[in-house]
Amino acid sequence: MTESRTLPDLLQAMRGFQESRVLLTAMELDILPACGAGANADAVAAVIGCDPRATGMLLNTLASMGVLVKEGERFRCTEAAAALGRERAGMLHMANLWDTWSSLTGCVRTGTTARTGPPGGKVEHFIAAMHARARTVAGDALRVVGHRGVRRLLDVGGGPATFAIAFAQAEPGLRAEVLDLGPVLPIAREHIREAGLEDRVSVREGDLRSDPFGEGYDLVLVSAICHMLGEDQNRDLLARCARALAPGGRVAIREFILDPDRAGPPTAAMFALNMLVGTPGGNTYTEAKYRSWLAQAGCSRISRPEPAGDWIIGTR
Repeated sequence: MTESRTLPDLLQAMRGFQESRVLLTAMELDILPACGAGANADAVAAVIGCDPRATGMLLNTLASMGVLVKEGERFRCTEAAAALGRERAGMLHMANLWDTWSSLTGCVRTGTTARTGPPGGKVEHFIAAMHARARTVAGDALRVVGHRGVRRLLDVGGGPATFAIAFAQAEPGLRAEVLDLGPVLPIAREHIREAGLEDRVSVREGDLRSDPFGEGYDLVLVSAICHMLGEDQNRDLLARCARALAPGGRVAIREFILDPDRAGPPTAAMFALNMLVGTPGGNTYTEAKYRSWLAQAGCSRISRPEPAGDWIIGTR
């Protein structure tokens, strides 16, 4: 059970948007690289094309937050800030979410999103954020899901092909296919090309909400997909995933998984609201819900490899 928060805690949380907005503006203006090894406000303003006075105010605030170090009148990035600046494309996805989350009050009133277009704004920002996150957990995916003996893999909604590449690199005989929408595929192809895996990792245009997936796969990955869909859509999705498996094949789902009472963990509960403001019917779901969908899809063995883990695996 999550511990109750004090009134000062709640007041601080209500002000939390201010620090968030400062960081997001720094990302949008690309301020961190402009600081370089050290620059004053006038020099930074000239690089980013902004007002010197206002730029100085923003830089001082970033220094007060520990994002920048101020030495005399010069500002330079901390190591963490420099790393953040290098991930700008993915971080702009968070800036895109600012406007979406600003509609939360209206979404609670109406029960659905007012957003149109791709999740979280521009496709390239959304996919860059997916890639950044997937890189941090690809090793866990290999360990938890397992790659030994997998010869054919389908990554449903695989975006930048991060997982498909990781599995192909770990298992020399494995061939992987990434299914996603047309605008995403050039980004996936570029990552595949950079990894030198054009001969073993391919892409296929398709809509995971309706298209058949084929057959004969040893492993079907469904990573960070189910939260975008409603219950009926997930039931149908996992049924099509199971039909695509060879005998003994597995469906591996990676998700934010709610506690049985749906009031935690905080990341999963918060992400449910992220889906409310950003999708027509998305949500986060309990382990029991995933088990029921996989069982209905014909999976004979269902497991959650680690207590409180992010993966649920169904074997046909």
